[in-house]
Amino acid sequence: MTCSAECAAPTPAAGKRARIRTLNDRLRQTGVGGRMVMTAGVAALPAHNIAAILLAIAKFDAFDQDNDPWGEHDCALLHVDNRQLFFKIDYYDRSLTNLSPDPADPAVTIRVMTVMLPEEY
Repeated sequence: MTCSAECAAPTPAAGKRARIRTLNDRLRQTGVGGRMVMTAGVAALPAHNIAAILLAIAKFDAFDQDNDPWGEHDCALLHVDNRQLFFKIDYYDRSLTNLSPDPADPAVTIRVMTVMLPEEY
């Protein structure tokens, strides 16, 4: 008897991606596990608009092959109150001077989620 692809054990790469996705979702949904920053264009918006944007990002779940090809939930383009926005999560080492050596390991990674207007990218 052979096992189909559905019952095969996940690959180490798939497990790593799942861990990165979980850590990214935690930052995006709760603000825990990294830093959240916004560009000048977003920061200039009224406080109620910023609150709506952060809530929309936290609730965002329309990840698909087009906006999330690696399955890490690390960026997306969305609309809030007729305004297009973009968020992106980057992975840095603990000194914030280089890229993280392992984004799946929070002991060596600082996540930074940037919220921006598309024209600021």
